[in-house]
Amino acid sequence: MKNFRLFWAVVRRCRLEKAVVGFLVLFLLFSLVLRGVEPAVGTLGDGMWFLFVSCTTIGYGDIAAVTTVGRLMVVVMTVYEMILMALVTGVVVSHYQEVLARRERETFAVFLDKLEHLTELDRAELEEMQEKVRRLDRTGLME
Repeated sequence: MKNFRLFWAVVRRCRLEKAVVGFLVLFLLFSLVLRGVEPAVGTLGDGMWFLFVSCTTIGYGDIAAVTTVGRLMVVVMTVYEMILMALVTGVVVSHYQEVLARRERETFAVFLDKLEHLTELDRAELEEMQEKVRRLDRTGLME
């Protein structure tokens, strides 16, 4: 549940909530309509399964759209899903890059603070800083 809340917070921050909710509403609506227009779709669950399999491009073939309306709905949902997944993926990656950059800045700020108060550090803290400098030097960040 915590991961879903974090995901939703990121989606809201990037103002994608309308696109996500729109996809879910359209998914349910098309699942209901497919039940009426496609002979192989007997229940709402079958319609949802068919759209899920189509949108994820798995395509098991257990249910196939044979009507023009059914095929158009599958095309619309699949294109919508591809665009939405591309946007959500970009948003999530961007969010985690920001988190990592923030952590890096905070770590660097703590390191600088320790450098400013070098005379107040005990031996263990000095050795810890020395090891951090060696690691930075090995990665090439100290050049």
